[in-house]
Amino acid sequence: MNNNSKVLALKYRPQTFDDLIGQEVVAETITNSIKADKIPNAYLFTGIRGIGKTTIARIVAKALNCSNGFESKCKNKCDNCNAITNSSHIDVLEMDAASKTGVDDVRDLIEFSRYGPTSAKYKIFIIDEVHMLSKQAFNALLKTLEEPPEYLKFIFATTEIKKIPITVVSRCQRFDLSRIKSSELFEFIKKIKDKENGKVTDEALKLIVKISEGSVRDALSLLDRALLSLDKEQELDLNTAQKIFGYVDKTQLIDLFELILKGDENKVINIYRNIYDQGIDAKVFINDFLEILYYFKNINSLTLESTNFSLTDEAFAKIKNVSNQVDPETLILFWQFAINSLEEFDIVSNQHLSIEMFLIRLMHLSSIKLKDKVDVNLDDKNSLKTKIDNDEEFENKVKSVNQIKNIAQEKKTNPETKTEIKAIDKNFINSFYDLIALCSKKKEIKLKYDLEKNVNLVKFEKNMIEISFNHNLDKDFVKDLSSKLFEWTDERWIITLSKSKGEISIKDKQKNIKENLIKEAKNLEIYRVLLNKFPDAELLDVKLENEGDNND
Repeated sequence: MNNNSKVLALKYRPQTFDDLIGQEVVAETITNSIKADKIPNAYLFTGIRGIGKTTIARIVAKALNCSNGFESKCKNKCDNCNAITNSSHIDVLEMDAASKTGVDDVRDLIEFSRYGPTSAKYKIFIIDEVHMLSKQAFNALLKTLEEPPEYLKFIFATTEIKKIPITVVSRCQRFDLSRIKSSELFEFIKKIKDKENGKVTDEALKLIVKISEGSVRDALSLLDRALLSLDKEQELDLNTAQKIFGYVDKTQLIDLFELILKGDENKVINIYRNIYDQGIDAKVFINDFLEILYYFKNINSLTLESTNFSLTDEAFAKIKNVSNQVDPETLILFWQFAINSLEEFDIVSNQHLSIEMFLIRLMHLSSIKLKDKVDVNLDDKNSLKTKIDNDEEFENKVKSVNQIKNIAQEKKTNPETKTEIKAIDKNFINSFYDLIALCSKKKEIKLKYDLEKNVNLVKFEKNMIEISFNHNLDKDFVKDLSSKLFEWTDERWIITLSKSKGEISIKDKQKNIKENLIKEAKNLEIYRVLLNKFPDAELLDVKLENEGDNND
């Protein structure tokens, strides 16, 4: 094959230890052992895909069998090195364990190893994805692996080291290959882009580095695709690269997060729907949202490079600015809600709706606090203190004022007045039955019906209700209940949907109780006497004294 027609991952595959990037420690250890003539019976290379496991295996094979000697830095000039590079050397056997997994394949290998090398110093077996060998195949290999002939060397490569028996691992010299650092990978693909005369902006290259997650092969494959996607006269910028690779711009999520803090529900939903229209999966959205939350929480201890180029300079600066105004407790609470929303995806058939409700719930959390808002409200401490004699009660009042229920509401309502009015008409709900009783008192018949008929209680705690539900539950139930609970108690409540079945509904409980009472009544003597006199009679209902007052 013409070298120019090769894909970039093969065209620029390292041929010597000097060509490797990001694996300097491994390369130095191996070269020192070859120079000192202390060569292990077997090498084991492990790490993620595309970081050079098979490439290093071939380089080691060439270093051991080079006709000009290891110190000569041959660079494929001799016949042995050239043949190993082309996978055609008679004494270097490359085997893919994914296609040859059985004990018979390994026995053939061992039989073949009984004969010495034909044209090289060592006979070398390179086994890729070695973890896919069967248990019997590994056992057949053990003895030969521990005491091979002097001319025989094994080189193993794997992405899943935990699947290899410890008895095999202990007989090898193990090397853990690390992910390539973002800055090194960026410089590497930038050089290749220049060699290929490609027109790609640095921001687009950084996006490639981000998506490749430290894999050189992935980065080169993406660069190959990028260079082929545009005419030679056009330059690939960040926006075009995002469309080509189907990548959602983190700036949209940062704007979304900022609007959540401001409580601007309409804009939040509109931004999410724009993201949804781009074809992003619900779980991918939540994971991207979690990544942004991580940056908001830890931005002061991060550098732009440590974010793996996930953020642009502008996005990094914006996150740093906003994060200094947000209480860390809010970010941790957001994280927990995002994790919980992933569980809802197994319950709600339309995950898109679940995401919208998740975003709305974030805007209605009682613990959302902005640091600058707290400082402003604390200025009113003296005016509040004149009205409240008890110091401890005063502190509690200030804390309740500082809680930002919804920042849009905060601007419209005077916190001082709001605190005094709400305290007069505050209701206390200590149980699920208290909630139903309050719904009845407030004439919220629809909510009461759903709570009794369509809701199964999983857990009830202060300011938190966990439920499961049936298909008859109104789609606006959570939103309506959350709104009413805040109106009645002056506190925000967390309502979560659970995969657990929970208790049976209250209506079903009452039905079961009624059925049991009817069954007991039918066993009474008076019922038997009635049946004798009126054979067609049927007991349909049993009424208890004060039944209307009893919720059980």
